[in-house]
Amino acid sequence: MKKLEIYDPPMCCSTGVCGPEVEPRLVQFAADLDWVKGQGVEVARFNLSQEPDAFVSNESVRQALEEDGNDVLPLVMIDGRLMCRGFYPERSQLRSMLGLKETQEDDSSGGCGGSTSCC
Repeated sequence: MKKLEIYDPPMCCSTGVCGPEVEPRLVQFAADLDWVKGQGVEVARFNLSQEPDAFVSNESVRQALEEDGNDVLPLVMIDGRLMCRGFYPERSQLRSMLGLKETQEDDSSGGCGGSTSCC
């Protein structure tokens, strides 16, 4: 079973629906993670403000934070390998990185969320 880990920047919640303004990308990413879970992928998500030990205990995450600070977040890892830095990948990217089959629910928009940090 594949394992997807997301290391979020400090925020009050990961869904994007808390606070004064809704963050649409976080709402979409939460839906994409639900889809990934439905495909049999183990998903673990960590918030820097609520679970700092998870950031310190992962060597790759700790090193990225030491080198680039909080701007490197979010970090996305698959099976312990750092895949994306500084942005939330779209569903089509997650599908590709995880080696999942395309479904009718896939978002076929592609791209790297405006970032060139996608591996």
